[in-house]
Formats: sequence, structure tokens, C-alpha cells
Amino acid sequence: MSLPLQGKVALVTGAGKNIGRTIALTLARDGAALVVNGRSDKAAVDAVVAEIEAAGGRATAAMGDVSDPAVPPRLAAEAAAKFGGVDILVSNAGLRRQTSFLDMAFEEWREIMSVALDGAFLLGKAIVPQMVARGGGAFVALSGISTHVGTPNRCHVSASKSGLEGLMRALAVELAPHKITCNALAPGAIDTTRGAAAGARPAVNRPIPLKRFGTVEEIAAMVRLLVGPEGTFITGQTIHVNGGEFLT
Repeated sequence: MSLPLQGKVALVTGAGKNIGRTIALTLARDGAALVVNGRSDKAAVDAVVAEIEAAGGRATAAMGDVSDPAVPPRLAAEAAAKFGGVDILVSNAGLRRQTSFLDMAFEEWREIMSVALDGAFLLGKAIVPQMVARGGGAFVALSGISTHVGTPNRCHVSASKSGLEGLMRALAVELAPHKITCNALAPGAIDTTRGAAAGARPAVNRPIPLKRFGTVEEIAAMVRLLVGPEGTFITGQTIHVNGGEFLT
């Protein structure tokens, strides 16, 4: 029995843990070969690759900071050498920081913007030509609820995610002739493990009608829908997965 993503190749950034890890495992379970990217924690990335291979899938580790202009072309070359090219790009890499606007240094602002927004731009420039050559593809960028509701001490994160959503809308129109869909996915409060640099989880002052945090599996399932055969008529959208905390 063929799997829905059999024959597809996916590159997932920031895939060593949390949402990125679960996206990679979910796509692999449905048959995609995975290029698993992380910036510095090679042990975590290698563990994801090993888990995919143990389940009978195909995967390779591809380390590098996607905000470095030299890295996305190298990732694209590694994907081409290993699997022939990329059909599915999930731009998940991002940094969590909490600093008040008045205390925020420009260097911190640029760090956040460069990983989330510049990284997605650079990845698209490197990977989209492969999608065109392969007859189409899917590009998903991970946004977040904070850009829609406003969250104190995270103006850089909110701005970077707003930029991602604008980028996906523009690319959806521009790349449609190549049969490439482009969407943003905005998670709400999701139960994840937070690194020390992220600080404490921001307080949720809005009610969540479903009265719980979401799971990484629920986010991965939506990515799977967007990049799979069922999602080929969905493009230029920001998909909200937040338990009703923010309503469009």
C-alpha cells in the first residue's frame, strides 16, 4: 500500500525538538524522505534521523543556521545529492526571546528577524528552483498567534511572523503557475519544552474555549494536510490552530 507522501522529499528546519521534530516524524511516517535541519544541537537532529530510519523511513541530518546566506544553498545541494531534490519545505526555525521594546538592542531585533524571516527567504531562494524542476511543491512557514493578538516583550517575534505571513501570501500568487502552494501556519498556546533563552511562557490572558493547550501532534497534522494531496487547493492562507483563542 503506497503512502500519501511516498516519493516526496521534505526539508524541515528547526527539526531537532518540539514542533519541528514532530513535523519531521509525521511526514516521514506518511512516506516522505526527510532532510532534518538544526542550527547547533546535532545530537537532537541525529536522534530524529535515527527514529525515522528505525521506523523504516529515509532521512539525513543537515546542520546549519538558515540565517547565514551560505547555508540554504548548501542544504539544497545536500538534499539534491541525497534524495534528488526537495518537494516540501517547512520553515520552522525560529528563536524565542522576551525583552521589552525599550530595553531591546538592535542586535537582538536583527537576530530574531534574521532566523525566522530572512531564513525563510533564503530557503525559498535555494529550494524553490528544485520544486519547479520537480513539477510543483509545498512551502509552509510557521507563524504564531502573537502577531495577531500582540504579546508584550516580543515585538521582534511578532514582526518576524507578520513578515512570514506576508511572504507566503506574495509567493502563493507568484509561484502558483509552478504548482507550488505557500501557506503560513499560526499555532496558539502549544505544550512544548522551552529553552532557557525563551524565558517563562507568556501568560495567556485570553480565554481558550477548548480549555487546554494544543499539542505538537496537532500542529504537525495541519502541516501534513497542507503539504499532502488533500492540500493542493489551499494556498496564500494563514491557518490558525489555537483552540479558539484567536478567531478570524
